[in-house]
Amino acid sequence: MPAAASSPDVGSAVADRTGPRAGRLLAPELGSIGIPDTEIGRLFRATDWAATALGPIDQWPQSLRIAVGICLNSRFPMFVWWGPTLVNIYNDAYIPILGRRHPRAFAQPARAFWSEIWDVLGPQVDMVMGEGRPTWNDRVLLRMERNGFPEDTYFTWSYSAIHDDDGAIAGLFCACSEETARVNAERERDRLIRDAQGAAQTLRTWFDNAPGFIALLRGPEFVFEMVNHAYYQLVGHRKVEGLPVFEAMPEARNQGYEELLQGVWRTGQPFVGRGMRLRVQKEAGGPVTDSFIDLVYQPVRDAAGTVIGIFAQGHDVSEQVRAVQALKDADQRKDEFLATLAHELRNPLAPIRQAVALAQSPRVEADRRAWALDVIERQSSHMALLLEDLLDVSRISRGHLQLRLQQVKLQDVVASAVETVKPLVDRKHHRLDVALPPQPVELSADPLRLAQVLTNLLSNAAKYTNDGGSIELAATREGAQVVITVRDDGIGLAPEAQAQVFEMFSQVAPAIERSEGGLGIGLALSRGLVELHGGSIAVRSAGAGRGSEFIVSLPCLAAQDAPAEAPVAARTAGAASRRVLIADDNPDGLESLAALLSMHGHEVHVAADGGEALAQAGRVRPDVALLDIGMPGLTGYEVARRIRASDWGQRMLLIALTGWGQAQDQARARAAGFDHHITKPLDLERLLALLAPAEA
Repeated sequence: MPAAASSPDVGSAVADRTGPRAGRLLAPELGSIGIPDTEIGRLFRATDWAATALGPIDQWPQSLRIAVGICLNSRFPMFVWWGPTLVNIYNDAYIPILGRRHPRAFAQPARAFWSEIWDVLGPQVDMVMGEGRPTWNDRVLLRMERNGFPEDTYFTWSYSAIHDDDGAIAGLFCACSEETARVNAERERDRLIRDAQGAAQTLRTWFDNAPGFIALLRGPEFVFEMVNHAYYQLVGHRKVEGLPVFEAMPEARNQGYEELLQGVWRTGQPFVGRGMRLRVQKEAGGPVTDSFIDLVYQPVRDAAGTVIGIFAQGHDVSEQVRAVQALKDADQRKDEFLATLAHELRNPLAPIRQAVALAQSPRVEADRRAWALDVIERQSSHMALLLEDLLDVSRISRGHLQLRLQQVKLQDVVASAVETVKPLVDRKHHRLDVALPPQPVELSADPLRLAQVLTNLLSNAAKYTNDGGSIELAATREGAQVVITVRDDGIGLAPEAQAQVFEMFSQVAPAIERSEGGLGIGLALSRGLVELHGGSIAVRSAGAGRGSEFIVSLPCLAAQDAPAEAPVAARTAGAASRRVLIADDNPDGLESLAALLSMHGHEVHVAADGGEALAQAGRVRPDVALLDIGMPGLTGYEVARRIRASDWGQRMLLIALTGWGQAQDQARARAAGFDHHITKPLDLERLLALLAPAEA
């Protein structure tokens, strides 16, 4: 595409800079610089340099030609400022940085078009031009007006002095990178550097200041000519300068890099790679390990345009690649978990629906109907346990799970866990041995949660051991700790499985391969519960097919540390009747809860929506109101607020019934005036305890 088509101002700029001498530019003059066929290349050719402060090209110092050649042939934003007025020569990659100032800024004094940021640039320019000291700026804020309006931009750039043929400082070279969109991201490569005869020291300065790894490879054998500090961090212990690449790094052979270098050398086309794997030995005598790099191979040409070397630049992105892979793995585990969750919830739904159909049949016998009700109870309890496990893991991860600590005997906790898993152990014909210390071991623990941990470990041992296997639970006292070990001779764990078995959604084998696969959260939940008790949990296995061993360590109480047991209040056989209002838009939930509370002697009134609930509350004046949150008309929150706003509703006990149980949901319920928050499916015993009148 012609330059005029891409920039409306190019034509006028070219017209301003052409004259009688423009046609006399000699091909050798341009060829000695290596002008590319680009927008800036064409603008450079069209400029009457004799009419500028730089003068005719054939009078330019060799160092200026080299710097301009590097600049114009680079795809990295670069510019050269030359002479007392700092005449500006930049490349195509620099055009977006100039914005509307291109092409007017080409071959013009720098200060004229960067006046609004010269307070930042000027002192650095003076230091380079006056003292020859290079500068380095990392993601500096510059407030520019390059597009006709002020904007905050962030740039990384460096200035390096360029000497003329007499050795005096005559200009400066800049490589820059706009970081506006990536201020908080990984530093990106900030410049591409070209080699040129007579500018080795300048190149060394650029190389050493670059944040990414840089190497200059010379000749068809790709000899390391210049290497920066970051490159040594990548390749480790060895000294590489002066050696061919694959002699200095023999482990890099047969990884595809030799072919890539040969391709760039042969075709003269650059190569850009992202997240490329590089197996490299970073320590003498050490292992060859994987690194991942973003890489650019850029051909380096002489004045005649012949490829004489390759400029290698890049970044070690190993951490980013591994992080992305970890996210992919986690996403896959999440998908597998959701599929497993659907499977585990559908399994009990099938017998529940069948049992309901059976119980509803008028031809079914009484004992068969009772059996069907048992199935419904058992399977719905199983579903509730699955959901509770999910909620427990969420509570632990957010730090909201509270333990009910009390003095307990380890023997009692173990007995509870063994009783829970006994049906599964018996069904699979396992042998379960329990070995406990002869003296009682006292713990400060939540007995239900600790039994939950041991139940998970024993259940896993039973599920992942073939029928007729052996399981052992043993506990030993070790100083101030008790160590509980659950061993089995089941399917075992490969080393990689041991590393992730306590992670969320981790399963040794897909649930479809084992009839009781579970959700893959049991061990993650167990670890969280053990750590809340101040303990730790670990796993050992000799490998796949060789059994597993889970070790739980918990602090135990010395005899003098054991707290006095709190007296347990006796439950009254018959609790006093309360007047109760239940509001829920789910008819089945409403009627079943009303029947249960009536059966326990309470006077029950019902409402099917929020408006009816408020009206009933005003008419009946109940002692207790159980309000569903998501009701049509008025929500449970609004009903609670209006009850509390009335004279008769100040002392009413308000209980929220909802499927939402996170901390913010409980806080919102309290703010609306509720005294208690119960998550569905509700715990009937807890509800009955809340309904019991307070003692006078």
